[in-house]
Amino acid sequence: QVQLVESGGGLVQAGASLRLSCVASGRTASAYAMGWFRQAPGKEREFVATIHWSGRSTYYADSVKGRFTISRDNAKNTVYLQMNSLKPEDTAVYYCAAASSWVATSAPQYNAWGQGTQVTVSS
Repeated sequence: QVQLVESGGGLVQAGASLRLSCVASGRTASAYAMGWFRQAPGKEREFVATIHWSGRSTYYADSVKGRFTISRDNAKNTVYLQMNSLKPEDTAVYYCAAASSWVATSAPQYNAWGQGTQVTVSS
């Protein structure tokens, strides 16, 4: 099993940037596809981005394409989500997750989750 811990959330103004980090530990963490999801109050958890274990392939939700970038450093067992040009609608709890399949763009495909980190964007 893989354990995941997110960090980097915070309160920012619209147009600002944040970088989220997710440190993975446990068995063969680098062999998993990694993803980011988010959940706003009263809404379902939604897919944000995912990256292949090799780091060579990525997928993004249309709502963040061109603004967010997912990357990974397998030597550090860390996945990043660089978020630029943040909007108030990006406000949510952001979760890191690990999947053993590819392409993984839905929550049921993921079998390990972090505890989440809050991102709040003010207008």
